[in-house]
Amino acid sequence: MSTQPVERFVDSSRLKQAYINGKWVALAGERSFDVINPATEEPAATIQMGNIDDLNKAVAAAKTAFPSWADTAVETRLSILDRIIELIDERTELLANLMSLEMGATLTYARSTQVPLAAAHIRVARENLEKYNFTEMRGTTAVTREPIGVAGLITPWNWPLYQLTAKVGPALAVGCTIVLKPSELSPLSALAFAQIIHDAGVPAGVFNLVNGNGKDVGEPLAHHPDVDMISFTGSTRAGVLVAQAAATTVKRVGQELGGKSPNILLPDTDFPSAVGAGVQAGMRNNGQSCSAPTRMLVPKARLAEVEKLAAEAAESIVIGLADNDLATHGPLSNRPQFERVQTMIQRGLDEGARCVTGGLGRPKGFTRGFYARPTIFSDVTPDMDIAQQEIFGPVLCLIPYDSVEHAIEIANSTVFGLSAHVQSSDLSAARRVARQIRSGQVLINYPTWDPQAPFGGYKQSGNGREYGIEGLEEYLEIKAIVGFDVEA
Repeated sequence: MSTQPVERFVDSSRLKQAYINGKWVALAGERSFDVINPATEEPAATIQMGNIDDLNKAVAAAKTAFPSWADTAVETRLSILDRIIELIDERTELLANLMSLEMGATLTYARSTQVPLAAAHIRVARENLEKYNFTEMRGTTAVTREPIGVAGLITPWNWPLYQLTAKVGPALAVGCTIVLKPSELSPLSALAFAQIIHDAGVPAGVFNLVNGNGKDVGEPLAHHPDVDMISFTGSTRAGVLVAQAAATTVKRVGQELGGKSPNILLPDTDFPSAVGAGVQAGMRNNGQSCSAPTRMLVPKARLAEVEKLAAEAAESIVIGLADNDLATHGPLSNRPQFERVQTMIQRGLDEGARCVTGGLGRPKGFTRGFYARPTIFSDVTPDMDIAQQEIFGPVLCLIPYDSVEHAIEIANSTVFGLSAHVQSSDLSAARRVARQIRSGQVLINYPTWDPQAPFGGYKQSGNGREYGIEGLEEYLEIKAIVGFDVEA
């Protein structure tokens, strides 16, 4: 964790304020909330929580600002997005320290991954806006795409800036106005981002931020009649509640929810390289990624070999404090998640899975903090809870399969369908398998991250898409003007 006081990175007065209509304003809500430093289990900061009055003010500001922002020239929006990108890059160190304080990322990981990938979402939104054709002709009919209106954005604690910019970037680009509710567990980087928005010259009312919990701010935001769409990232359980709240006003709901992603290693895979890379992918961000490939499916005959390789990879992970440049992983982000991971490790043991490395408790040398041991389970069967439920921690299941068809069946045997991986030295074989997996994204042979690749889920992993052109179009309505090109 960052060892610096939070006041070094964010004005302490901001912790008690909302950003509404272009200004930092006092909150009407009287409740406070401690943001816990995951390394020390002590408060890193105390924020003020908003209520329905604060939310109503933010929505009113966004509604008022929408007509003029929607009508703003594309060139103006491009210029503002450019400035946001510049400010994110300039403030990398500030943002990295805040994310370390609020959710436990090591400073190295926050600098190298959390912040740059967040900036990439704004950059992609800018690139797509520059070339996007908002109107096309179909004969004499004009099919035009227009900003949907006020977008309510609810973002999670595990990638607090990355998930924020994935929504804010395209929403701003197409001309929507925004009311953001970040997770109360990791709100500090969102406050810093609101200052970036202000300093970039985004007009008053276009972007608004209200801190709060789901009951007092998130649910009313989803239910609000003046909010035209909700984009939510979080658990499937919370996503259901958001959708139910939004249903009464028949607004659009985009949801990026849970996952239990498979990683199929086909028989011709280069196992020595693929297994280690798969462990690292599954435990990236401490496994706190909805797309993490936490089920490694391997040929039954190669299971013993894979166990050894996976254990070596997990044991190579360096867990440490944020300012340890050698540390690759810090603590889990919060106490409920730490307890969840411990519960699921115990359940795996109770179900009869064999713990190859890791297990219960903190790693050696840690007596406090939400640090978990990178854990590999083998002899996992597809029906076990640890193979079906999202653990959201550094826990990987090795599941043997009898045939490629069997592997595909196992891959599709959960209620989730967010992401999947396929490894093979035969690209044609990998493509055939990828087409049979029921998930919104399939990655072949650990490709480079592509921010233009649409991302979203099948089944209980959600609906709608983020990233790329598809992510931009989530914030657009389609209007057909029939007879547009017919002379009187």
